[in-house]
Amino acid sequence: MSSIALLANTLSTFITIYTGLLFVRILLTWFPNISFYNQPFATLAQLTDPYLNLFRSIIPPLGGMDFSPMLAIIVLQLLGSFVAGIPAFV
Repeated sequence: MSSIALLANTLSTFITIYTGLLFVRILLTWFPNISFYNQPFATLAQLTDPYLNLFRSIIPPLGGMDFSPMLAIIVLQLLGSFVAGIPAFV
């Protein structure tokens, strides 16, 4: 396996894990009694909020609904698909 294919597989795995963390973060916002200042939720927020904040600055909440996580996940999925296809070209 070439080093480019190994790097692409590693990056693809990271994107898959990070997407899972984003889903968990988004699902936890449905529970108002969860405090993101307490562990382990604070660590999850520290890992995911910088990426989500990029999209929150693009799409503000509309009618109390935050649609920016949908865009964040779509972009991450597109990037993951692109990276997963790299070994086919190498």
